[in-house]
Amino acid sequence: MKTLITAALASSYTYQEYRALIRKQLALGFATGNEQSAALTHYSELNEARMRRLDKTLQILPEVRSALLPLQGRWVAIAIAEGWCGDAAQIVPIWHKMAEETQAFSLHIVLRDQQYALMQLFLTNGTRSIPKLILLDAQTHELVAHYGPRPAGAQELMTKYKAEHGHIDENAKEALHKWYFDDKGQSVQLELMEVVIQAIGDELIMKH
Repeated sequence: MKTLITAALASSYTYQEYRALIRKQLALGFATGNEQSAALTHYSELNEARMRRLDKTLQILPEVRSALLPLQGRWVAIAIAEGWCGDAAQIVPIWHKMAEETQAFSLHIVLRDQQYALMQLFLTNGTRSIPKLILLDAQTHELVAHYGPRPAGAQELMTKYKAEHGHIDENAKEALHKWYFDDKGQSVQLELMEVVIQAIGDELIMKH
């Protein structure tokens, strides 16, 4: 896995570069990724607006900031995403803000379709669901933890909708984005903080 991690980091984007790439693709009439369609381009346009809003309005919770500030420089994080992914649009800006404000981890973003082998190591129920955050030790690049693709509340919403309707349609997607809007990024922050705290606890156990 270390070879895949090294390759991913070498070809990764900063958050600003990732945003610029999505805008560049949209200007050319394309989405990111191997598959192209009018629908994916449309989703990318919607997601660009969502990310722009989050960049302006997202607030890191005081308890999250307090928990992560003492851990500056502890980890490297690789986010697997694509510009057309609605969940990635709602979540990656939160990871960026957490990394920027607490400096507990540095954030490196890669595209799912460019990192097939790495993505295969972090499947969700056998699917290449994104976004995924891979947390690595800053010194050794050993895997510490991973998180994603959705916070528990959002996943519960989609699971329940699919059970009731048999499939995920545009109404489900609208309900999902309303959930994200109402949540204001709090669930992602709190869940990722719990992952980090668990990782620290596991590290302490291993040392003793």
